[in-house]
Amino acid sequence: MGKVQEFEVAFDKNKVVYSPGESITGTVTVKLGQQLQCKAVKVNCNGFCGITSKVNDTAWTVEEQYFNSTVSIADKGTLKQGEHTFPFKFLIPVSAPTSFEGNYGKIVYRVRAFIDTPRFAKDYNTEKAFFLLSLFNLNQVPDIWGTCSSAVTQQFTYMLVKTGTVVLKAQTDMKGYTPSQVIQVTANIHNQSGKSTGNIMASLMQRVTYETKKPTHDLRAIAEVEGGTVKAGKEVEWKEQIIVPPLPQSCLAGCELIKIEYFVKVSLKFPDVMLTLPLHIGNVSLDKKLQPSKRAAPPPSSAPAEPTPTPASAPDASSPPASAPDTSTSATTPTLPPRRAPKPAPRPAPRARSSSHNNIPSAPPAEFYEGAEGGAAMSDGVPNKRQSLLVSPNAFSYAPGLFFPQNQQPSAPAAGPGGPPFSGPTGATSLYPPLNNVSPMPASHILPPDYGTSAYPQEAPPSYDESFNT
Repeated sequence: MGKVQEFEVAFDKNKVVYSPGESITGTVTVKLGQQLQCKAVKVNCNGFCGITSKVNDTAWTVEEQYFNSTVSIADKGTLKQGEHTFPFKFLIPVSAPTSFEGNYGKIVYRVRAFIDTPRFAKDYNTEKAFFLLSLFNLNQVPDIWGTCSSAVTQQFTYMLVKTGTVVLKAQTDMKGYTPSQVIQVTANIHNQSGKSTGNIMASLMQRVTYETKKPTHDLRAIAEVEGGTVKAGKEVEWKEQIIVPPLPQSCLAGCELIKIEYFVKVSLKFPDVMLTLPLHIGNVSLDKKLQPSKRAAPPPSSAPAEPTPTPASAPDASSPPASAPDTSTSATTPTLPPRRAPKPAPRPAPRARSSSHNNIPSAPPAEFYEGAEGGAAMSDGVPNKRQSLLVSPNAFSYAPGLFFPQNQQPSAPAAGPGGPPFSGPTGATSLYPPLNNVSPMPASHILPPDYGTSAYPQEAPPSYDESFNT
């Protein structure tokens, strides 16, 4: 057995998740089998972001340092045989961003300890990582209230000669969500062609941009649901739900090298029609009590308005004669003589229509072509041939996944169609351990929505089989 039998870093109360501006305290424990000559025992705390051009590579091409502090906990001398404990304390900067781990970059925080020995002797070191969480409050995002909507019109050619048009409109019920909340997606499809469309799909997408000389974009689908087709000449409305799994927040404030974006992509398999609805993922959900109300125009004042001076009108026969004006005021305010009311202009006599004009045809009516605006939604609904919530396991390999239940709005779990409750992706774990007796919600608590209660038409029209492909 060597001289150093144990060398480790421990945080007070086994805490591993901290917030910006918080102090991190702990101890360094050294257990020696025999005495050891050392120059110093040092502890270092640092945080940085590293970017690479290769997947899961640690040879960083670009780095960004957030803080780097080193303290000496033992001076030059001899460490006797036995166990030695050295305390340490560091202050985390307020501007440090949230921890993150992706395919092409990481934001890492760690505490390292070193034993510097004399020349030609072996040095010893150990380290322990911790995680930083800077809460992203959705209520502080500008223009976060309301729905997010978009529309697109796509023309395409089928059968080599015919041209068709498809109008796709979609919207989400909110612009910001937290993990375990449900995204309500509503789409309107107007098929103005003579060919049935492909299945409609809605996907929750994540795009991570790594800023290097040539930026790298990592795009992946987090979850998706799929509906049916739309027959030729039909206009239908489709509604679906997507549950937000544990994901890293949209905003990494303080980091200039990594940018995270989320959006819902609504598309048709045929023709190639697609639109995106951007949204935010945060840690603190939207509070409707904080939503600014639309102020109505102030009502008119009840106080009587001051009379405005108007030109004098012709005297009425029934009114008493006006008294003579006061000589004290006539000198300063001259009174204009009354004007006579103008006589109405004589109405011109109608011109006689010649019989030769009766045979002149009027202009033909403008041809109306049902275009991009569509029309009133029909009672037909898009049948869901396959409804699923596909969560990519890779989406969790780098996601912190920590959020606080007390900040979330209650979301009632639902069961999957014809099966047991959804238990989340296999092997999906959270990088963040429990935070001071507050445990993150496990993936097994994330349940899919009840598709049986979706807002589909209550009864199918008689031409259901003729309107949609089964």
